[in-house]
Amino acid sequence: MATAVKDMLDTYPADLGGVDREKLARCIEECIACAQACTACADACMSEDMVSELTKCIRTDADCADICNATAAVLSRHTGYDANITRAILQACATVCKACGDECERHADQHDHCRVCAEACRRCEQACNDLLTSLG
Repeated sequence: MATAVKDMLDTYPADLGGVDREKLARCIEECIACAQACTACADACMSEDMVSELTKCIRTDADCADICNATAAVLSRHTGYDANITRAILQACATVCKACGDECERHADQHDHCRVCAEACRRCEQACNDLLTSLG
């Protein structure tokens, strides 16, 4: 099934320099999905009766959403590509996704939104690491 991300990558007029288009598309998609899940999880946490016990989860969700959004944006731009910047943001994204996934897992047995968010974080972390590995 075609996606807007893949469709846009396919229309890019210049060579991507050997970047694995499938891994790139998957990473962008997972970053976008993770950012949405983290934003929704933070909002759901704020609606819980025990919101004061979820402060770290809310903060981690917000940080993860911001970094995932930034990563998707950087990965979507190819003109003037700088591999060092790409590697750095992928590493940061994988790191924050791991931290957020770990934090949300702590609450997953009580809050389904944290379970869903943790799963999205794990998929994004894996996609970032897969793309990083393919970059060499």
